[in-house]
Amino acid sequence: MRYEVLITPGAERDLAEIIEYIAEHDAPANADHVLGKLLDVIDGLAMLPERGAFPKELLVLGMRDFRQVSFKSYRVNYRVMGAQVFILVIADGRRDLQAVLVRRLLSD
Repeated sequence: MRYEVLITPGAERDLAEIIEYIAEHDAPANADHVLGKLLDVIDGLAMLPERGAFPKELLVLGMRDFRQVSFKSYRVNYRVMGAQVFILVIADGRRDLQAVLVRRLLSD
């Protein structure tokens, strides 16, 4: 079965901010590389969305509705609903993600 992968507006903003930051503070080529790898990770969810781990920040709250996959320190948080995968948050894992995840995942 192939799932439809949808990126929410919030996750699109997250991705744009990450790529812009890398381009400004590192190099545009590195930004392009990270963008390509993150899009590959996201595209891979169309075939195997259940492969992602449960975010530990949400597990401590007893929540198992959301999953995550990653590339380097960047975490892609999503929810599988029927035949669709909703990308909800794309964030640098070095941040305090519990507040970000709870705020975004519970409000979207």
